[in-house]
This record gives sequence, structure tokens and C-alpha cells, in this order.
Amino acid sequence: QAQLVESGGGLVQAGGSLRLSCAASEWIFSRYTMGWFRQAPGKEREFVAAISWTGGSKHADSVKGRFTISRDNAKKTVDLQMNSLKPEDTAVYHCAAGIDVRVLGGKGTFWGQGTQVTVSS
Repeated sequence: QAQLVESGGGLVQAGGSLRLSCAASEWIFSRYTMGWFRQAPGKEREFVAAISWTGGSKHADSVKGRFTISRDNAKKTVDLQMNSLKPEDTAVYHCAAGIDVRVLGGKGTFWGQGTQVTVSS
């Protein structure tokens, strides 16, 4: 049974917006820091944003002011609102869950299968 399931990817023109959502199991959502990573073709996976169970958030410099991570405790979802999208934002976006933001993305991280985001110029 998948622990993290992403939705909301797609094709959008530069300057447009998309909202990604990650549905998590109760066990993960109530305990873990949640986040988003992305991986573009031929590039390494990179951190995008994270949010703790207390609501504290962190965003990569490359997306600050354009992307916003949030969590809905009732729905057990973590969303990534992406505005002012650029072609360089094109990537597969993965939801992630880890014990702490400092180790998110490393050993012990839970991963979703990913959702494709394509931004055309």
C-alpha cells in the first residue's frame, strides 16, 4: 500500500500556476516532516520545500516567492502551490516524508512515485 500519493501535475505555459497535492497515510502524516523534491532529466534530485508537523516551512532559494508548501491536517495532505512557473521548473516532483527536515531526502525517507510537471516557453 502506497504511503505517499501525489497528484496535480501537468503541462502549463510559462507564467502559469499548478498545485500539487500529496496524500499521506495517517501514520506518516502525524509523525513526519513532509516535503517536495524534483528531478529534471539529466540532473540530480533537488530539494524544493518542506513543512514540519508543527507547520514550520522551508523553501529552496530557487522557488522562494513563487512556490508555497502547506499542509491540511484534516485531509492529511501536503500541497505545493506553484506560481509564476518557468521552463526550468520542468521536472518530476516527488513527495517525501522524513523524521526531520535536516535528513529529509536521505536514508529513511519515504518517497512517492512522482508527478510530471512540464512548463512550456
